[in-house]
Amino acid sequence: MINKKLNIAITGLLVFTLLCLQASSSAKTSSDLSKAAIIPKPVSITATGEFFRLKSHANICISEESKELRQIGQYLADKLKGSTGYGFQVKTTAKTEESGNIYLILNTNSSGPNAADEGYKLIITKKQIFLTANSPTGLFRGVQTIRQLLPARIELALKQPGPWKIATGTIEDYPAYSYRGVMLDVSRHFFGVDDVKKLIEFLACYKINFLHLHLSDDQGWRIEIKSWPELTKHGGNTQVGGGRGGYYTQEQYSEIVNFAKERYITIVPEIDMPGHTNAVLASYAELNCSGKATELYTGTNVGFSTLCTTQDITYKFIDDVIRELADITPGPYIHIGGDESHATKREDYIPFINKVEDIVISHGKQILGWDDIAVASLKTNVVAQHWANIKNANIAVSQGAKILMSPAKKAYLDMKYDKSTKLGQHWAGYIEVDSAYCLDPAAYIPGVGGKNILGIEAALWTETITNINEMEYMVFPRLTGYAEIGWTPSSERNWNEYKVRLGEQGERFKDMGINYYPSPLIQWK
Repeated sequence: MINKKLNIAITGLLVFTLLCLQASSSAKTSSDLSKAAIIPKPVSITATGEFFRLKSHANICISEESKELRQIGQYLADKLKGSTGYGFQVKTTAKTEESGNIYLILNTNSSGPNAADEGYKLIITKKQIFLTANSPTGLFRGVQTIRQLLPARIELALKQPGPWKIATGTIEDYPAYSYRGVMLDVSRHFFGVDDVKKLIEFLACYKINFLHLHLSDDQGWRIEIKSWPELTKHGGNTQVGGGRGGYYTQEQYSEIVNFAKERYITIVPEIDMPGHTNAVLASYAELNCSGKATELYTGTNVGFSTLCTTQDITYKFIDDVIRELADITPGPYIHIGGDESHATKREDYIPFINKVEDIVISHGKQILGWDDIAVASLKTNVVAQHWANIKNANIAVSQGAKILMSPAKKAYLDMKYDKSTKLGQHWAGYIEVDSAYCLDPAAYIPGVGGKNILGIEAALWTETITNINEMEYMVFPRLTGYAEIGWTPSSERNWNEYKVRLGEQGERFKDMGINYYPSPLIQWK
């Protein structure tokens, strides 16, 4: 009798739990598309008040046969298969009559604002989903919106209960800025290929399109240069605190570049110079004016190192490094650093930057540098990355340079959230989620308007960040705010509305396996 009662009780509990799960999953999908918690917020949403239901017979249909479109279709199919248990196939068809499918349509003849390279149009009916874009990039951005329109559990690898519903309507969308980036410092603490790939996956979900890798600093050199092997053999050995360090072979770097490219993210490599160069100076004595190699450095001070700017061997070294790096970097930019070079005399610094600019251009790349480089004569198409000095930003603009916005007080991901945060620093202040979000790049620097701004980049320096979990904690949830700043027009952004959508993302963060900071300012779902 006891066992029978126990079995009845257990059965009742299981039924109750299942009903709760079904009720919960149904309640979380509104039939009003305008209520969807999409980040970045789309430019335009029109709701029609019904549902599209993803069913087991659904396929991903591409409008024409090409390796790139098939790759995007397969990416979406792979994202949906695990959690739904459905066997999505990627099919090529010019017809769009079949019910239940998701159609990815490349339309190079489209017009209007959403015809821009990353723009897309998403039409959701009761029977079908049509994603149209002027480029594969736009289709990929639209795929991220489809992901976010589905329940958060779509991100899980194991089969989950349905239903898989999306509210009907139309989304028209395109970015405010062409550059929306994140910088990862792999020099202070080294992060391996798998960790970088994991970050890239997260960035793709929120339509980030640049990942800037800080590959060299006083504490370590992180990219193989075949013509100067001691850079990694010796200079890559350590990191802050004296840990083992590490570096990417050129093959590993190319693996990261290609992985990012498949997610329409461009890698920007940085070789910081003439300061932040102790790992170089410890590796090659001839790059020191004294002719003596320095000791490897594992501390966190800045501004004490400099290349010898008056020797020809220095520029031979730089030319070799840029040449090898340019050969394996398909993106347009090489970042030359240039910040905090306090040990370099100004009269040496200016001609040095001018010569380095010529070297980068000679290898077919555009120059990105911290805004300190504005004191030199900037070439055409230079981008100055603003981090601290407003005067430098204005000088750069006066020379025709574009500005990439990374103000330390607002966009440095290594700044603590508040006094209780155990990781990070606070020399630029505390950056809670609301402070991070309430940044208007076009209004931040007096005299530097929107037409002068290329975009925004949030920077994670890693003096105190030692592993992927710590990285995720400092990046999320601030990253989604920076993504929205870069994508959504400032007139459409509002903190009180955004924080509700961010709260809805909490479940998605969890299901994606992101170790995020649960800000008390947000009502997390």
